[in-house]
Amino acid sequence: MNRTKILIIEDEEAIADLLAYGLGREGFETRIAGSGTDGLRELQQFEPDLLVLDWMLPDRSGLDICRQVTAQYNIPILMLTARSDITDKILGLEVGADDYITKPFDLREVVARIRTILRRLAQAQQAVEEASPSVIGFRDIIISPAERLVTKHGETVDLTPKEFDLLMALLGARGKIFTRAELLQFIWGYDFPGDMRTVDTHIQRLRKKLDAADLITTVFGIGYKFEKRTD
Repeated sequence: MNRTKILIIEDEEAIADLLAYGLGREGFETRIAGSGTDGLRELQQFEPDLLVLDWMLPDRSGLDICRQVTAQYNIPILMLTARSDITDKILGLEVGADDYITKPFDLREVVARIRTILRRLAQAQQAVEEASPSVIGFRDIIISPAERLVTKHGETVDLTPKEFDLLMALLGARGKIFTRAELLQFIWGYDFPGDMRTVDTHIQRLRKKLDAADLITTVFGIGYKFEKRTD
C-alpha cells in the first residue's frame, strides 16, 4: 500500500527534522526542502499528496509559493507561520492554503490537522463522484468532476482546488442559497467570523474565470447561489 507523501518546505532545520520524524512515525513518507526554489523542484519530483509550507523562507515568501502551487497543482497546503495576527492568517487562506498552524506548535496538532485535511478532501471527492454525472455542461462550459477539469470554449480553465470545490458545491444544489458560513464549513472545514471574506474572494475569482457573474449570484445579506437557468 502506497504511503501518503508529504513535502515539508521549511528552512529551520530543527523544525523540519522534527516534522519529518514525527510524520514518519505516523506512517507518512516525507521529504524536506529548505527553500522555496528547492521546494518547487521537489514538488515536481516527489509528487506529494500534501504540502507543509513555512510562511517565511530565505529566498521567497511562502505566500508566493502558495499562490504558484495552487495555480498549478491540485494539492492541499498546511501553512506554518509565526504570525498570530488574524489578518495574516486570512491572507494565507485567501491565496489557497487549506489550513494554518502557528509556531510554536505541538506535533500532535500538526498530525491531527493533516489527517483532517486529507479526510475532508477524500470525503468531498467521494461525494462528488457519487452525486455527479460523468460530465456537467452549461453554456460553453464543460466540467468533468472525476478529473476535476473545467473547460470553456474548449480551453482549460485553471481553477484552484478551492474554486473547483466551490463550483461543485453550488452546482450540486442549483437554486439553493448557501450562507458564507455554510460554504466556509463545507469547503474549508471550519468557521469563524473573520474568515467570511475568504469565501467572497474565491467567489469573485470563480465568476471572473467562468464569466458567470449572472449565474453565481449574490443573495444580499445571506450568501450565494447558482441559478437554475443557465441558458
